[in-house]
Amino acid sequence: MRGLGFAAHGGLEQVAFIEAPEPTAGPGEVRIRVRAAAFNRLDRFVLGGIPGVPIVLPHVLGSDVAGEVDSVGDGVRDLAVGTRVLGNPGLPDGTCEACRRGDQAMCRSLRILGEHTQGSATEFVILPRANVHPIPAAWSFSEAAAMPLVFQTTWRALKTVGETKPGDSVAIVGAGGGTSSAAVQVAKRLGARVAVTTRDAAKGERARALGADDVLLTGPDRPLDKVLWEWSGKRGVDVIFDSAGAETVPRSLKAVARGGRVVVIGATTGPQVALDLRTLFWRQASIRGSTMASFAEFDEVLGELRAGRLRAVLDSESAFDDGPAAFARIDAPDLFGKIVLRGP
Repeated sequence: MRGLGFAAHGGLEQVAFIEAPEPTAGPGEVRIRVRAAAFNRLDRFVLGGIPGVPIVLPHVLGSDVAGEVDSVGDGVRDLAVGTRVLGNPGLPDGTCEACRRGDQAMCRSLRILGEHTQGSATEFVILPRANVHPIPAAWSFSEAAAMPLVFQTTWRALKTVGETKPGDSVAIVGAGGGTSSAAVQVAKRLGARVAVTTRDAAKGERARALGADDVLLTGPDRPLDKVLWEWSGKRGVDVIFDSAGAETVPRSLKAVARGGRVVVIGATTGPQVALDLRTLFWRQASIRGSTMASFAEFDEVLGELRAGRLRAVLDSESAFDDGPAAFARIDAPDLFGKIVLRGP
């Protein structure tokens, strides 16, 4: 079957249509006919090669998927062929201590669709039954595909790991990607006062339209820590949601409140940082990592989406045959929201 992916690691020039084996649903599994797939910054890292994460080449990109149940394996009796569904891309082993206590995000063998396995930008995807969720008739497949990874990531990061409470101040570092647009909405849903930092005023206004209370423009004469410190009334920010990594985490730490939390969910600008530990201990603050979500957290945020309290933000939607050009928007400076590819 045809998929959008790559045969060798590298840059965007490597992205092309490839041939991948057509999968068959095994016991407890569901085969989804892909009607829409969505991309994340993770796909860019997979394309470049992630140290310590070997993959089978050629490799299909994409962690997010929505479509129709095409077939089911033995033991799956509660999903009819043709049911409209989306997939949870988190793949725990289901047997470890963390999985047994219901915290699948902490599974030591956790895999992610499209990172450790072949991805979703293709004709058929296989997922365990527990990862497949029916979607409302009112949702388009493109909307559904834009939801799973970013909303589960931001829900866990802000609610569970960041412990965001009503009245807290929350700063979202960056305004362009899918996680940022989701994080603004999640933070507001949790009752926080929300600021978004960005170098791009137009992106900032789009974030404001999603619910951000304030837009903080950064630049050479307005470093991140300075604008956050001023916004907080010089008391510090309770929760800082940071996906940028090396370029911003040290500055985020400078702007955190006493007892505050810097929650790191990515490392777009690099993985290695130097920190002033005196700020960390004197403010009794913490830097916390977060990724993906438990199945219960996924169900919770999916309920928020079904109720219309959160919504997917699409940057662009393209036909499958336009896949290479569609994926290339992942590096576009005006990117805002998710890149969606309709199924073949």
